[in-house]
Amino acid sequence: MLQAARTPGLNLYTYSDVEEVSGFVGNFTVKIRKRARYVTNDCNGCGACFEVCPAFGYNEFNEGMDSRRAIYVAFTQAVPSLAQIDMDRCIKCELCKGACEVDAIDFDQKDEIVELEVGSIIVATGWDEFEPPTGYLGYNKYPNVITQLKLERILAPNGPTVGHLARPSDGKEPKTILFIQCVGSRDLNMNSYCSSGVCCMISIKNSKLIKQHYPEADITVAYMDMRAAGKDYEEYFTLSRKEGIKYIRTNISRIKEDSETHNLKIIMQNTLGSSGLKELEYDLVVLSAAMVPAIGVESIEKILKLETSQDGFFKEFHARLNPIDTKIPGIALAGASQGPKSIAESIVQGRAAASSLARLMVKDKYRILLIRASVDKERCAKCGLCELNCSYDAIALMDDGAEVNEILCRGCGSCLANCPSEAITLRYYREPQYEKQIDAILEEI
Repeated sequence: MLQAARTPGLNLYTYSDVEEVSGFVGNFTVKIRKRARYVTNDCNGCGACFEVCPAFGYNEFNEGMDSRRAIYVAFTQAVPSLAQIDMDRCIKCELCKGACEVDAIDFDQKDEIVELEVGSIIVATGWDEFEPPTGYLGYNKYPNVITQLKLERILAPNGPTVGHLARPSDGKEPKTILFIQCVGSRDLNMNSYCSSGVCCMISIKNSKLIKQHYPEADITVAYMDMRAAGKDYEEYFTLSRKEGIKYIRTNISRIKEDSETHNLKIIMQNTLGSSGLKELEYDLVVLSAAMVPAIGVESIEKILKLETSQDGFFKEFHARLNPIDTKIPGIALAGASQGPKSIAESIVQGRAAASSLARLMVKDKYRILLIRASVDKERCAKCGLCELNCSYDAIALMDDGAEVNEILCRGCGSCLANCPSEAITLRYYREPQYEKQIDAILEEI
C-alpha cells in the first residue's frame, strides 16, 4: 500500500464507497462518496489526539481482542496516515481539538461526492473470513476457541499481545494447541467449496511459526485432507511434520470446556490408524474457517450490474476460457473477488486483469460485432419479458417499447426466444436463413 501511494499517477480514495456507475467501456462515470473523517489533510499523524480521547470502542483491525479510541488511525502504515473520528463512539468532548497543534480537527466536515470519468474498471474486493455460528465447535461460546485471523493478530508484532502467544481466557501461554481444518468449507450445510488450499497452508505456516518461537508447544492439526497443491507447498508441509507438528485425519463434531481451567476437551479418532476414540485436552483451539465473499459484494453487484455464481463470488465471463473478464466489456475481476485464491494466484489474476484492460484501452476504438438484438417497437407489447430474461442487462423497457443497449448486448438470443409478440430479431440472423438451412439438411436426409 505504501508503494502504491508513491506511484505517480495513481490516485487513492481511501475511506470511500462507490455509489453509482453508469456508461460503458471507455466511457464509465463513477460517483465515489468520500466519507467524512472529521480530520483535515493537515493532520501529520502525531497521535497527540489519541492520548487525550476518553472514549473507547471495539478495535476491528485486531478482531475485537482489544479496544481503540474514538479518534484513531485505522492501522499501522495506513495510507494516508491520517486520523479519523468514529462518530458512533465520539462523545463530542473536543479534547482532541484542543490537543491538535495543527488545527486538523473539523467536526463540521461533511461527506464529499467525487465524480470520475474512467475507461475501464477492475473489481478487487478481497475476501472475508467465514464466521461460524455461535456455539459451533465452541466458537463465541468458549473464549479459547479462536479463528485463524485472530491468531494472526495475536502473533503479529503490532497485535493486541505484541506478538506473544497468549490465550484469550487468562493471557497464559498455551502448551497444547489444536488446529481444526475445513470449518465452514466443504460442507453442504455451509459452503460446499474448498478455499483453494489457503486454510491448509495458513495452518502449516502458523503452526511452524509457533513451533519456532515455542519449541515445547504440542501442536496438532485435525484435517480431512491436507491440500498443499502449489510450488514447494508439499515440501513445506513435510518440513512441518519433521519439526514435530502432528497431523490427524479426523472429523471434530463437538468440543467441551473444563469450567475451571477453560481447557478444551475433544473426542477424536485417527481414521488412518487402528486406535479407537480418544479424549484429548487442549489449551487453545484454532478454527481454519473458509474464505467467503467480502462484505459489500451485494451492493457492488447491483451498482455494476454484474452477477455472482452459486458460491457468492463474482461470476466471470467463462469459468475456464476467460476467468478474468465479466459479461460487461471494460469490467474485469482480480483476486478473490472471482473465487478463493492464494496470494500467488491473486497476483497472477491481478496482472492478467491489468493486461486485459490495458490491451483494450490502448486502442482508439472498441470494435463489436453487430450481431445484436433489434426491437420492432410497433409490434412491442411492452410486457417486459425481454428485460427480465436478459443476462447482460442490455434491454430496458421505455415508454415507447423495449430498447437495446448495443454495447452491453451480446446477441445471445434470449430475448428473441421469450418475446411473445415476435417483436425482437437478431441482426444478421433472420428466420428465413434458419429455415433454408433446415430445408437443406432435410433434403440431404
